[in-house]
Amino acid sequence: MFQRTSIVTAVVGVLFLASQAIAEGLPDFTELVEEHSPSVVKITTSTAPAERSAQPDSNQQVPEFFRYFFGDQLPPNFDFQRPSPTPREGLGSGFILSEDGYILTNNHVIDGADDVRVMLTNGTSYAAEVIGTDPQSDVALLKVDAEDLHAVTIGSSEDLKVGEWVLAIGSPFNFEYSVTAGIVSAKGRALGGSDRYVPFIQTDVAINPGNSGGPLFNLDGEVVGINSQIYTRSGGFMGVSFAIPIDIAMNIADQLRDNGEVQRGWLGVEMYPPFNENLELARSMGLDRAEGALIARVFEGSPAEQGGIRADDIILEFDGKPVRRYSDLPPLVGQVMPESSVEVVVLRNGERETLDVTIGILDETRVAAQAAPPEPSSDNSLNILVVDAGDRDGVLVEEVLAGPAQEAGLQSGDVITMMGGGFVRDKEDFDRIVRELPQNGAVAVRILRGTNIVYLAIPTE
Repeated sequence: MFQRTSIVTAVVGVLFLASQAIAEGLPDFTELVEEHSPSVVKITTSTAPAERSAQPDSNQQVPEFFRYFFGDQLPPNFDFQRPSPTPREGLGSGFILSEDGYILTNNHVIDGADDVRVMLTNGTSYAAEVIGTDPQSDVALLKVDAEDLHAVTIGSSEDLKVGEWVLAIGSPFNFEYSVTAGIVSAKGRALGGSDRYVPFIQTDVAINPGNSGGPLFNLDGEVVGINSQIYTRSGGFMGVSFAIPIDIAMNIADQLRDNGEVQRGWLGVEMYPPFNENLELARSMGLDRAEGALIARVFEGSPAEQGGIRADDIILEFDGKPVRRYSDLPPLVGQVMPESSVEVVVLRNGERETLDVTIGILDETRVAAQAAPPEPSSDNSLNILVVDAGDRDGVLVEEVLAGPAQEAGLQSGDVITMMGGGFVRDKEDFDRIVRELPQNGAVAVRILRGTNIVYLAIPTE
């Protein structure tokens, strides 16, 4: 019995020593939290409800509860008074940039708010002025009328390494100044949408509603990011959270403070995202790995066109920084001040070339107009788009627009070889025959669909 007890005691002792050894290898966040939590603020917002119509239709305003019991037997002049709607409230976090009251947070924390208030760790509350916002990066700059505030120390997100310890302080679910820690899981994450100019820092730090806008610290107590988003299927934290790199956020904050708006660089290219998943395509273009941004289109009159970038170029470096994936390029371009000249390294026909490109000013409206595909149109009465079929006689149907040919069953990919009793060898034959078609009749068309021959009768107008 004594021997068994000794063995158990020894095992417990070993486990205790092992746990101590493990604990000694973990960072101690206590001093960091004590020193830097006063620079973190809680942000509350209030948005006035939409005004009700001055003369609502009383019958339409009656809840189903009343209709269930009374049906249509309500008095003719019955006026149901709904309770007045209450203001919508929001919650988030932020951090103090300067002793004179500049505060950084997420745009989505204060977006649309009529009233924004900031509360310090000592309980002091201030009305905040929104200096400027940038929805594309989800950054907002606030200002409170105060002095001698406890400002954060700004670090470098560029120097941040995957696997490095980081810590977040914020107010999740209104639990003020909660502290969570974890490691950097990845850098340069592209989430798409309006966030394409932000290469997010991915962490496993527990972030929940209310943490948005709060700081992400490294072990030196420097802010390296703004906690912004989580990946979730349940609405709560699932081990994946994202922060805006502080280098990008500070660039935006400086522009908002100085100019009230943000200007981004514009290159003017359309990329081909599947390239980074296609090793065979990359090898066929002279690369060992599917790295870089393959340019599918260069916008007319853009800085890229003026700088000599061409379609089918692969951008490998931009302004001295590597471009490993297509998603790396937009944030790199966006950070460059317009009218600045940068070096762009491209792979063209298997050879590396260095180009000097003067970056333009991003205009989202113009970019959207150029990026939108042109509305298809045809120059013939059948309302179809055709091109020469290549090595064989006939014309290839590229698109069938609304009209008689579509109704008759003509499909994209069909090859027209005869029409109205005449051979169609190329687009010139096709155009001539279509011009001579009689009105209010029908034309017999012989097509090759795959390996099958099909005849259609297409009405003419």
